Amino acid sequence: MIFEKLKGIIVEELGVDPKDVTLDADLSDDLGADSLDAVELIMEIEDAFDISVNDDAAQEFKTVKQIVDFIEKEE
Repeated sequence: MIFEKLKGIIVEELGVDPKDVTLDADLSDDLGADSLDAVELIMEIEDAFDISVNDDAAQEFKTVKQIVDFIEKEE
């Protein structure tokens, strides 16, 4: 459930093909996210999941799975 919702946000924010968004996908290398994309993505994640992501946590996000794991802990 969390992954599917997150996948939708990533596809919308980054304009990538849904099949490219996997748990192992690297946000910058595989999905082409730059620092501005990352900030916008974090804001959308915070709104969608009603959580707060501090800057330190956000800096650690390299893969989609790391974001899913963070959301699971926060919810």
